[in-house]
Amino acid sequence: MVTIAQQIAQELNVNVTQINAAITLLDDGATVPFIARYRKEATQGLDDGHLRHLAQRLSYLRELEDRRQVILVSIKQQDKLSSELEKLIKQADNKTRLEDLYLPYKPKRRTKGKIASEAGIAPLANKLFNNWQLCPEKEAEAFINQAAGFTDVKSVLEGASYILAERFSEDANLLAKLRRHLLKQAHLVSKVVKGQEKSGTKFRDYFAHSEKLKSVPSHRMLAMLRGRNEGFLQLSIDVDPGQESGIFSSAEQLIIEHFTLRCLSGGSLSGATKAAATDFLTKVVQLTWKAKLSISLTNELITSLREQAETQAIKVFSNNLTDVLMAAPAGSLVTLGLDPGLRTGCKIAVVDGTGKLLHTATIFPHAPQNHWDKSIRTLVNVCRQYKVELVAIGNGTGSRESDKLVAEVIQLFKADESKLQLTKMIVSEAGASVYSASELAANEFPDLDVSIRGAVSIARRLQDPLAELVKIDPKAIGVGQYQHDVSQSQLSKTLDDVIEDCVNAVGVDLNSASAALLTRVSGLNKTMASNIVAFRDSEGRFTNRTQLKKVARLGPKAFEQAAGFLRISDGDNPLDQSALHPESYPVVEKIISQLQLDVSNVLNNTEQLQALDISQLMNNELGEITIKDIINELAKPSRDPRPAFKTATFADGITTMADLTVGMILEGVVSNVANFGAFVDIGVHQDGLVHISSITDKFVSDPREIVKAGDVVKVKVLEVDVARKRVSLTMRLDEQVTGQGSKSSPTKSANDNNHSSSGKQVSTHASSHHEKNQGKPSGQQRKPQGKSTPKKVDNAAMGNAFADAFAKLKK
Repeated sequence: MVTIAQQIAQELNVNVTQINAAITLLDDGATVPFIARYRKEATQGLDDGHLRHLAQRLSYLRELEDRRQVILVSIKQQDKLSSELEKLIKQADNKTRLEDLYLPYKPKRRTKGKIASEAGIAPLANKLFNNWQLCPEKEAEAFINQAAGFTDVKSVLEGASYILAERFSEDANLLAKLRRHLLKQAHLVSKVVKGQEKSGTKFRDYFAHSEKLKSVPSHRMLAMLRGRNEGFLQLSIDVDPGQESGIFSSAEQLIIEHFTLRCLSGGSLSGATKAAATDFLTKVVQLTWKAKLSISLTNELITSLREQAETQAIKVFSNNLTDVLMAAPAGSLVTLGLDPGLRTGCKIAVVDGTGKLLHTATIFPHAPQNHWDKSIRTLVNVCRQYKVELVAIGNGTGSRESDKLVAEVIQLFKADESKLQLTKMIVSEAGASVYSASELAANEFPDLDVSIRGAVSIARRLQDPLAELVKIDPKAIGVGQYQHDVSQSQLSKTLDDVIEDCVNAVGVDLNSASAALLTRVSGLNKTMASNIVAFRDSEGRFTNRTQLKKVARLGPKAFEQAAGFLRISDGDNPLDQSALHPESYPVVEKIISQLQLDVSNVLNNTEQLQALDISQLMNNELGEITIKDIINELAKPSRDPRPAFKTATFADGITTMADLTVGMILEGVVSNVANFGAFVDIGVHQDGLVHISSITDKFVSDPREIVKAGDVVKVKVLEVDVARKRVSLTMRLDEQVTGQGSKSSPTKSANDNNHSSSGKQVSTHASSHHEKNQGKPSGQQRKPQGKSTPKKVDNAAMGNAFADAFAKLKK
């Protein structure tokens, strides 16, 4: 029998010794980030992806093994455990197969078949199954049992048919065959519920829809399931799509073949050669499929498709969340956060380079107050007073109007030849309102109005997206695909793993990190994180990692797991600002001795470090992998794995969907990636969809091969549907377009519209002292062969349902 470690090793295509080492570490309380970073020697380099898969499969296979033992005991107690059955149960490699084998022995309610067996009718069922020439009616007479309720031949034969049907439906091998058959041939059918045609219009693509079970993509499956759950759609499985109905369906024919009922094969059940029990066995086969297996297998397969779709949707969500959390930080710059609003005004908050709140205010530049000039004066004075370097503008209602306001402020500073250089950037404010009303925000800013807290969050998420977004429920960040339709427990577990991996990949400043951020550090929990902050507040900043041992409830195990991920700048030991674990400091001492340099001269000294003799540093506990990791960290200490900061330039004069024209070329930011394409924020309050076929002119199966959330890209407008709030885009800039369904105009760059609606000349560039990346699509685009036609996203139900949900999340 294959062990759990051997099975996982086969799945990951690694050595079983690696898996055993990882399992031992996990069982000992080590976290995935700690093992991936600091126990490479033991696992021979398993990364966090391998380890996450391992942990998930380990849990599943251990549950499977526990269930296997329960089943073996149950069947053994019934005195029905044969050596062959025991062998099959021990060989079962998944829960479905295991439960199929247990089905005939599983305690169950009294069924019609069981009642008939108790009445002594089982021998009749066996006789008719084994000898087709027997006359059922004649044989049944001997089994009439008045006391048990089988008072005539008809009821006796009915009881016999239920005995066989239940026996057939509990055959594990038959169930496996039927599943394979249905997955290969059957279609999933979706129909509109009668009378719901008008109210369920957003699901109209699925009013009469059919496609192969095995090829239903996750987003379509989830869209149909949502339609069913909302009462607009009915889902079923068509066993023989496009075929005329015969005496037996293909599923029933499979049952006949499985039990070698040759008297029913051949397609004809009439004539002189017809066996006496043919009609009886025909009823049994049809009863087995229609009454026993059809409904259960349909539900099982739809459930399986749902689970697969949920898994894929959660994967999409986790990938997008990773991209958002690992987005480039602007850094420790004084930042003004502007939460735009119209009637209620724009809330502003200034934070210093560490995120500390310095100033708040509310301005009313837009209707109905229209205090435009006064708002500009306020912004100018605030920026001068606090030497603001960045302005983060939330992308909610009024964002483009507020962007113009800030643009005028920047122009004033330029005209005045001020040394103050401002960069403005529109930032996603998804989840800002959730944070503002949270207990965490209330504890952090008890005296601050909820609306102002949102401006603080907007400013901080530009400085460091990871540090700020960990304070928000990831489901509120707005990068999920059908996130409310999937298993919430599985989603939460996966997203928590993503956050943990991201936080520990970057590392955390021990002296500035919030409790929310510290909670995500390997080995720490909420209590320990709060205690670290409390220790910092009472004792002052940490000057070395050893001081962590003085924090209440933070024991040796927690210190081991967390220390390497907690960084201290300007502390007692320069190594504390690196990703080196304190347990490796003795090795660094040897390196210092070998190089005859002090620590400060070893750090960043790539040339000297590359000349080291690694063999002199290795011992029984530290091998080549670990030594090389230590040397690499010394060469580039505290390196941030996140990309360099860059901004997108939204086109001036393009603030609403009505401003868009077909063929217009725009710059935008990828806000979300789904299996069917990428959503791009182009600054009109409605993200456009780049269908997967329009991302590049080469075939891709996953949009993330080309783009990810946060990427700056250039797109061309293919279609604008103002009524349905849908914008179709392409990243294939040489793709030909037509004006169907929208205002038509020649292809042009949006920056040709360099005048605002007020007639004022406005800059087409984001003013910045940062170098800009103009957002070229990944790789050189090849011209498509032949005549290019516009790509129309013909998936209204999916598009509408997802776009509506996504739009709500961004509020």
